[in-house]
Amino acid sequence: MTRRRLGQLGLAAVCALPLASLVYAFAHDQLGSDPVETITHETGEWALRLLILTLCVTPLRQISGWNNLAPSRRTLGLMSFLYATLHFGTYLTFDLGWNFSDFTEEIQERPYITLGFAAFVILVPLAMTSTRKSIKRLGRGWQRLHRWVYLALALAIGHFIWLVKADLREPLIYAGIAALVLAWRIPLLLGRRTPNYATLRRARKKRIHTL
Repeated sequence: MTRRRLGQLGLAAVCALPLASLVYAFAHDQLGSDPVETITHETGEWALRLLILTLCVTPLRQISGWNNLAPSRRTLGLMSFLYATLHFGTYLTFDLGWNFSDFTEEIQERPYITLGFAAFVILVPLAMTSTRKSIKRLGRGWQRLHRWVYLALALAIGHFIWLVKADLREPLIYAGIAALVLAWRIPLLLGRRTPNYATLRRARKKRIHTL
């Protein structure tokens, strides 16, 4: 097994620690008075955190020049989708009992559920096309498809803000970080290349040494 593969497995293991903690707490009846709410909240927050981290990989790689970070984007994205699936699955199982007629009513009556479900729907094809075979098969279409992740992030932030009715500090912190990440990618979304600052620094140093 290559060092790169081991690194991605290690990253996935670290991302799975919150899930392992939830499983342990559930097995030992340590999830408080409302275990379902705790599980729903924790899986949702970790889905959002990992989604933000996923989109931080490219800016960090461009600033630092650490190109070895690139595979981490896929790992973080898939782990975010795992938590999003658990979040949605918990809601369907314990709140609705897989009653899809009730789910339809919930979407119509509660906008925050509409936003969260829309974000999840977007993440499904992104997770399904995260393989190298999909990248080769879709070509440039793969990049266009995966730019939908920015809309998924915006919808997830909206879902969280709308859900929280009292103290908005936590969701607004996530919103601020997400806004910075999205602002970094605006040139790309407009069809412009984002400058690679690490490459620019190296070129500047090279010019200085040749003077």
